[in-house]
Amino acid sequence: MLIRAKVPLRISFAGGGTDVKQFLEQEGGCVLNATIGQYVWGTLCSRADGQINIESADLGYVVNYDTETNPVYDGKLDLVKAAIQSLGGQRSSGFDLFVHSEAPPGSGLGSSSTLMVCLVGLMKEFLNLPMTDYETANAAYRIEREELQIKGGLQDQYAATFGGFNFMEFERDRVIVNPLRIPQEIINELEHNLLLVYTGTTRMSDGIIKDQVGRYEQGEAGTIHGLRRQKELAVEMKNTLLRRRLNDFGDLLHEAWESKKKLSPKISNSRIDEMYEAARKAGAVGGKITGAGGGGYMLFYCCFERKHRVAEALRKLGGIPVGFGFDFNGLQTWRVDGDSARI
Repeated sequence: MLIRAKVPLRISFAGGGTDVKQFLEQEGGCVLNATIGQYVWGTLCSRADGQINIESADLGYVVNYDTETNPVYDGKLDLVKAAIQSLGGQRSSGFDLFVHSEAPPGSGLGSSSTLMVCLVGLMKEFLNLPMTDYETANAAYRIEREELQIKGGLQDQYAATFGGFNFMEFERDRVIVNPLRIPQEIINELEHNLLLVYTGTTRMSDGIIKDQVGRYEQGEAGTIHGLRRQKELAVEMKNTLLRRRLNDFGDLLHEAWESKKKLSPKISNSRIDEMYEAARKAGAVGGKITGAGGGGYMLFYCCFERKHRVAEALRKLGGIPVGFGFDFNGLQTWRVDGDSARI
């Protein structure tokens, strides 16, 4: 019997940075995001010989060890090893595990946290762990942020687990995921008017987040104002979607980008600035980096009749437009008859 998992990546609209522990414990955070039809996939097949074999299609790594041996954290598939160790996979009879992501690490689409949710989902199904969606997302957060000490916030794990459009509230001791009932005509408009563009470079978010947190803890006025404005913009953008005011949504996306850049000088760079200005001149109303910053994907809201012009302007600068639709399912796991499928 094979266990499969499919977990969506996400785009963020506003509020990013307010879901980082140092800020939310003092002031509370909120984020508006949505999951898209790009995924992290996983397959687990049980063994009976006490061996654990892990393969990553994207990184080209294959790791093998036995259930009697604690894994070594050496930079090779440490996320996978930590999930197995934390959730009790070492106490099984062994298994083969294969993972594949449709976006690279550092893309700004939450790929690392989405991978962790995929792993938690596979282990939950394999070990018959009674976990709610909140517990699944929290386990993914705990393993990634607390056990492995990877810098970042909470939104990605909850977005990947729950799926759809969500307004998330982060408090010191709880997370509240508010699913949004977005009218279908607004979803249709967004799927056409939003343009996702790969900048051609990825980045590691740790340094950017560390810089942002440091500035907040030092009381830097620009960072504090930027974070507080991100919270306000998440609320305002949520309301524009529910009230069908997409022109205002595009304007607020632009303001969210201007506010985000105040959090750290590492968030943007000359290439990102050039691409943003070119997109605006071609007909984008607003846009932003989808993750911590420095590279990865950019998201633009365009006028319906000018989206193709924005895409062409960005292609000339080396950008790669990527089509997408929204995903409303979040984490999915299922079983496949081993006689009809292979790992």
